[in-house]
Amino acid sequence: MGEEKTVAQNRRARHEYSIEDSFEAGIVLTGTEIKSVRVGKVSLAEAYARIDHGEAWLVGATIQPWETGNRYNHEPKRPRKLLIHHDQILGLLLKTKSKGLTLVPLKMYITTRGRAKLEIGLGRGKQQHDRRNDIADRDSRREMEREMADSARGRTR
Repeated sequence: MGEEKTVAQNRRARHEYSIEDSFEAGIVLTGTEIKSVRVGKVSLAEAYARIDHGEAWLVGATIQPWETGNRYNHEPKRPRKLLIHHDQILGLLLKTKSKGLTLVPLKMYITTRGRAKLEIGLGRGKQQHDRRNDIADRDSRREMEREMADSARGRTR
């Protein structure tokens, strides 16, 4: 069996949120939507997930219309239902209401069985100083790795 194929990734999600937990959800798609997803015409940039009336929804994700879809084509930014177990939805609703967490789509991928799945993270929004600390940590870690690589090669700066 092959690997799953990532079709879209929300690169800003880990920058703007500290992800505490993540889980997998299925997505209800129409025929032309799944065709566009399989060729990677998806954007999760402004997307978020929310829970309404006991159901989970993906809002703001863009799936481009299928070129040869004629009248059966779909609306690019329509809300899409997420397939999550009811007890998981209740747990997520409690966490988002009480702890101030947000449901953030991290990536969309196609499984080996051809199903579209969405990885959703339970995240807390970062403040500006948290983002600066993350960037400083990343830069110092990169500098340390560079120094170690140079010393392993026998060079000095």
